[in-house]
Amino acid sequence: MVRIKYFCLAILLSAITLAQTPVRESLLQQANRQFDTQAYAKAIALYQEVLSQNLLPLRQRQQVLLNVASSYFYLGDNARSEEFYKEVLSEDSLNDLTPSHYLNYAKALANNGKMQESEKYYDLYQNSKHTESRLNQSAEIFTKKRITYRLDYLAINTPNAEFSPMYYKEGLVFVSGKAAGAVSSESTQKGYLDLFFVNKENEIKALSTLNADGTETDVIGSRRNSAGSQSRMLGSDAYTKSTSNDSRTIGIYNGYGLNDKPDGQKNNTQPGKATPFSKELNTRYHEGPVTFNADGSQIIFTRNNFNEGQKGVSNDNNIKLKLYSAQWGNGDWTNIQELPFNSDDYSTAHPSLSKDGSLLYFVSDMPKGIGGKDIYVSRLENGRWSTPINLGKELNTKQDEVFPFVDARGNLYFSTAGRKGGYGGLDLYYAVLSKDGTKVIEVIHLDAPINSKADDFGLITDAARTTGYFSSNRREGDDDIYRFTRESSLYECRQLLVRVFDNQTQQPLDSATITVKSKVGDQGADKSLQTDANGWVHLCLASDNDFIFNVSKTGFQDNTIGFSTRYLTDDKPTRLEFGMEAFAVAPVFNSSPEKKPIALNDSISTLKHSRVRGIVRTETDRQPIEGVLVKLRNECDKKIYESITGPDGRYDFEIAEGCDYTLIYSKDTYGTNTIKISKVPKKAEPKVLSKDIGLLKKGDIVKLDNIYYDQGKEGIRPDAARELEKMVATMKRYPSLQAEILSHTDSRGDANFNRVLSQKRAQAVVDYMVSKGIPQKRLKPTGMGESLPVNGCVDGVICTEAEYQRNRRTEFKVLEIR
Repeated sequence: MVRIKYFCLAILLSAITLAQTPVRESLLQQANRQFDTQAYAKAIALYQEVLSQNLLPLRQRQQVLLNVASSYFYLGDNARSEEFYKEVLSEDSLNDLTPSHYLNYAKALANNGKMQESEKYYDLYQNSKHTESRLNQSAEIFTKKRITYRLDYLAINTPNAEFSPMYYKEGLVFVSGKAAGAVSSESTQKGYLDLFFVNKENEIKALSTLNADGTETDVIGSRRNSAGSQSRMLGSDAYTKSTSNDSRTIGIYNGYGLNDKPDGQKNNTQPGKATPFSKELNTRYHEGPVTFNADGSQIIFTRNNFNEGQKGVSNDNNIKLKLYSAQWGNGDWTNIQELPFNSDDYSTAHPSLSKDGSLLYFVSDMPKGIGGKDIYVSRLENGRWSTPINLGKELNTKQDEVFPFVDARGNLYFSTAGRKGGYGGLDLYYAVLSKDGTKVIEVIHLDAPINSKADDFGLITDAARTTGYFSSNRREGDDDIYRFTRESSLYECRQLLVRVFDNQTQQPLDSATITVKSKVGDQGADKSLQTDANGWVHLCLASDNDFIFNVSKTGFQDNTIGFSTRYLTDDKPTRLEFGMEAFAVAPVFNSSPEKKPIALNDSISTLKHSRVRGIVRTETDRQPIEGVLVKLRNECDKKIYESITGPDGRYDFEIAEGCDYTLIYSKDTYGTNTIKISKVPKKAEPKVLSKDIGLLKKGDIVKLDNIYYDQGKEGIRPDAARELEKMVATMKRYPSLQAEILSHTDSRGDANFNRVLSQKRAQAVVDYMVSKGIPQKRLKPTGMGESLPVNGCVDGVICTEAEYQRNRRTEFKVLEIR
């Protein structure tokens, strides 16, 4: 996938001259190197020193300012990022930014609370992404339709804290301080969190609505008055020391005062009002969040280390959090049991069961984690929970990952402040998981208004994210529950990139016809498209539909395959590849200016003189070239004979024994190629010499076979060195050829790291060829990273090592040739 991180990369990779002294030049090169390796703090310091010299040309100064703005953005300093973006955008001479800069600036503005201005640059991002992208450059060239949501501020909220909702039967269970008349006087004195329940979620009323356009509408009466709310930090009471439940990492946050309404009020029995969830579960300690199995007969819940009337403390004398399970029976929850991986010395909390109940996701700060609180998963095996597995660095960061929730489709929602590009505070993300639910394929940030500058967490939703609930402290700093309703589709359409290639040569096929038919919906009629010169075509398919593709091309067997857009969990373009088998076709030769060609069934013994014949093809896809001027020069008498190839690209000459010959191939826009033919002895039997030839033209991209790399390494392997000798020979055969060396990685690992690694690999190829006598000015190294795989091994797809290795390849692109 292409992730454009930098503006005018070619300018950055070239030497930028600060002055005539090597010291200043190396300073900028060092800054660029720190930027490319994502050492943003170091890069900023070096760039600031470069800028203080005031010696940069205008265009290069603008690029440095953009790099500084990007660095501050990736470090989370949105104010400074906005400052530098504004400075560079104020200069009239600046050309349009790349899409990534528009997007980063839009996010920085949003994080700084400037939503209206942010929308302007988000729109510029959408437009520039369309105009800049080209199909043969990137799979990720299509803009996603912006998903819009309506948010409801709910009547179940109080001046205290309500958070972490969970579906239960037809209702909603959530965590709160004391709701009106909901707990005993003993619990009131202690001020702990308990579980509350609204038995029908469709009866929960909204007090106000935040619309998709940013406006807010009162629904019931006036907005909440928070004047009466008290602020109390948990752990400041007389009954417990501070625990891991007292921070925004696991369980509890500030602003949890008690509701002072008298216990005798019975308004909690009204529709849409909250009641205590369970006398058995609610204790004098903290309860929640919770999760339930599919039929609601089992609950797994978070509680302070307190069971059977006894509290437990850690070695440092703190009361940690633990996970407990209970079964429904006799009108309440019974058989409360600790989960086996609990400990007095670390917390386990925030449970979420998979749809089938076989996987339990939860949060813990147990030893040997990645940092802070991590998300773990445990599998139910023979009635017991297995040893928890950390979901790894693909999801967990050095900061806290909290409040997991897994939807019916297996997507894992969670919150963290530890990932770059967030809006501020805790942000909501969802992770696409492997089929077994234990590996993270991709993590995706949710858009505003679900995420905001404040803390957003504890989201629950259906499989299609049509509606759901989440917690946020965006309103007056208190944690409240919001209901969201999606008002647009998740996908404008499903972007599909189709590649058609020859199974034998692995070369792309142009002008192949792809007919698409959908089973249901408005796309029921057949649609036909043709592949471009690189074998590509792109489609925009309706979501939640099934399709049949038929691919045909003259000289090849038809290919048919089914494709479905149902159950696709991400919003990225999908690749689909069709390999086609060629029919065996008998060749027909063109006439020669000297002699008529012999028939295919003529025997060699019927020849009076030897002949040379062949096919002129494109170097990239091996297609015949029509209109090539082929000259045959007799080196004995210097006579020249000419022939022009027809649609099949063939030529045919008679040659005399005893003379050397030279074949010269030329056509406008193609490079001229030459072949030497050694003389056939005079007394030898006549022979037919086969001389097929490939021609290069400007823009051609040729794959270098067997130029592979070990994963994560940049060195030239011995097998690659042998193959590079062919490229050296090609460069010598075409003295005017100027080439760009394109290096590609597989999709594993960080995209920025892959881009830097591929740049180093491309430079290693250039260095090798220069060592073999090719002038460096004829070669340009370019790292493509993971942006253009040759197969379907993109992010989110698990492949074999051989399939990954196909993507770790090198190509050369013809920049100039005559």
